[in-house]
Amino acid sequence: MKQKHFLEALDHQRITAAIAAEERKTSGQIRVFVTHRAVDNAVEAARGRFAKLAMEKTQSRNAVLIYFAPEARKYAVIGDEGIHDKCGGDEFWRTLVSATMRPLLKEERYTDAVVAAVEIIGEELATHFPRAAGEKPNELPDAVEEE
Repeated sequence: MKQKHFLEALDHQRITAAIAAEERKTSGQIRVFVTHRAVDNAVEAARGRFAKLAMEKTQSRNAVLIYFAPEARKYAVIGDEGIHDKCGGDEFWRTLVSATMRPLLKEERYTDAVVAAVEIIGEELATHFPRAAGEKPNELPDAVEEE
């Protein structure tokens, strides 16, 4: 995953539309973040970004962050305690990364990898956190964020 190629190939509009579609079914929140910096540990970097984005402040603690560090060729997916506990913990995230995202990323189908992950996360969120009447429709922005 070369940074320049990754950034040029990533279709922000398609990803944002996928996030919006999935979030219509759930109170859960999904965000995608791309750092332009090299990181040593993508999971730790994702946890730090999760906190900076105040993702733990969602009403049901059910936000998920898909984090990319293309300069370091690393990525991670982490969920807040509400969804982490319901989906089976670390095994769910490992399977999502290895079985769904990794093959598509290796084929340089970057947007497809993100959209597939968003759809699987959305299904899991909708199962455990279906949208209820009166819930805020969108607690966090859907757009891909880069820094």
